[in-house]
Amino acid sequence: MPAKQLELPVIEQLAATTEILRSLMANVSEDAALSRPNPARWSIAEVLEHLSHVEGNMFRVRLDQIMDSDNPTVESYDQEEHDAAGTYAGRDPEESFAHFEEQREANVEYLTTLSPEAASRRANHPVAGAFPLEEMLNCWAAHDLSHIRQIAELARDTTFLPAMGNLKKVL
Repeated sequence: MPAKQLELPVIEQLAATTEILRSLMANVSEDAALSRPNPARWSIAEVLEHLSHVEGNMFRVRLDQIMDSDNPTVESYDQEEHDAAGTYAGRDPEESFAHFEEQREANVEYLTTLSPEAASRRANHPVAGAFPLEEMLNCWAAHDLSHIRQIAELARDTTFLPAMGNLKKVL
C-alpha cells in the first residue's frame, strides 16, 4: 500500500500560480514589464524577481528547516531591505520568471512527497511566534495572490489602459 501524501488545497493553489502569472503577462511588452508606474511601486520585473527570491530564500528555506529540525526558529524576511539593496532591480523579467517557475515546480513536487503529518510540524518566527507548516503554506499562497493582484494591476495600467482611448472615460 503506497504511503499517504500531504493533500491540501493550498498546494493546488501554489501549483497554479505560474500559469496564472503567465496568462496575465501574455500581452505585456518587455518595456512595460520594466517600467515602474511611480517611484514607490515595483515594476512587473521587480515583482517577478521578488517572487523568485522569496521562493528560494525564504519559503523553501523555511520549509527545509521545518522538515529537517524539530521546532526551528526561522528568520524574518525584510522585503523593504532587499528592495533598498537593489535585490529586485535590473533583472530580466523572463529570466526572473523562468527561475521562479523552476523553483516553484520543484517546491510543489517536494510538497506532494510529504506525509499528512508534515502539516502539523511547527516552527517559530521572531514576530509571528509559533506556527505549523500548514499555516506557512497558506501564507505562501496568500503571498502569491497578493502579487498576482499586483501584476494584474500593473498589466492593466501599462498595457491595456493606454490603448483604451476615450473609453477610459467610462471605466
